Amino acid sequence: MPEPRIRFDLVSAVPQLMTSFMEHSIVGRARQKGLVDVHVHNLHDYATDRFRHIDDTPYGGGAGMILQCEPVFACIEALKAEREYDEVIYLCPDGELLTQECANQISLQRNVILLAGHYKGIDQRIRDVLVTREISIGDYVLSGGELPAAVVVDCVARLIPGVISDAESLLEDSFMTGLLDAPHYTKPADFRGMVVPEVLRSGDHAKIKTWRHEQALLKTQQRRPDLLDDGASA
Repeated sequence: MPEPRIRFDLVSAVPQLMTSFMEHSIVGRARQKGLVDVHVHNLHDYATDRFRHIDDTPYGGGAGMILQCEPVFACIEALKAEREYDEVIYLCPDGELLTQECANQISLQRNVILLAGHYKGIDQRIRDVLVTREISIGDYVLSGGELPAAVVVDCVARLIPGVISDAESLLEDSFMTGLLDAPHYTKPADFRGMVVPEVLRSGDHAKIKTWRHEQALLKTQQRRPDLLDDGASA
């Protein structure tokens, strides 16, 4: 089996949330092929008291609990003692927005730590000293960073050569060219009077390519004009 192209170490207060997605679909197949390596680490294993507490109340008062420095530093420093990491990414609401370009950048790395926040957040000193990049998957709040971490692993894993068998399909996905994807159809050609566009049944690949680009551009103009403002190809 080949050496994994990328290794993810997922650091979590609730590791049970992060195990199922690794066994199935794209990520599961990538791991079976030995192209992607994923390990989950339980922060409670690095707690310093006999009750395995990893959080405490915030200085200055206020609601919620904060992940403490001790278990996070202990876990990440133990990992760094074993290998060199390219990134320590903290999943949080105020990080940079996860985009296809961001996923492309991460896919070029070899070893990546994903730190899933939980409760109210993490001690700022963790962010100041350990974290190299902060990523958000959208302008909303989740219970923790476990689901965003899974999203990062999934969208990066599919970019690793050999994970997706049809590489051409990958290149045509939404956002890969700066545009949303064109509409797709399959058999039957006529379903309850709804007919597949004639051009897609013509066999003329040049016309099909032109039609798909035009449809992708139209959809992007209608749904995500901001992508065109960012310089997507017309």
